[in-house]
Amino acid sequence: MSNRKPYVREIKRTWWKNHPFYRFYMLREATVLPLILFTIFLTFGLGALVKGPEAWQGWLAFMANPIVIAINIVALAGSLFHAQTFFSMMPQVMPIKLKGKAVEKKTIVLAQWAAVAAISLIVLIIV
Repeated sequence: MSNRKPYVREIKRTWWKNHPFYRFYMLREATVLPLILFTIFLTFGLGALVKGPEAWQGWLAFMANPIVIAINIVALAGSLFHAQTFFSMMPQVMPIKLKGKAVEKKTIVLAQWAAVAAISLIVLIIV
């Protein structure tokens, strides 16, 4: 048996702050936090809708609170940021070829945003 101690590299809690790529990654992953709150708010809204008109009006009053509106705006910005980073990665992850030629990356990203806009418009028309 050897008396040598194995090397254990110390990892601090702030390891990600030393490199811009990791800071960006952590920011992107942190966008889920306001989205969790948004999802919880909507879930309570569905519950209020089931309980009746009084509960629904209470939920609408809660949603009109400036803090809740701010959280929802941050959630929207976070989801748009997350979508943008995902869309910009897509051409590298899944390159598309038409007639043997690679489709330009900018075209793929713009097509994804066009799909988001079209689906959003359809939802707005239906609702």
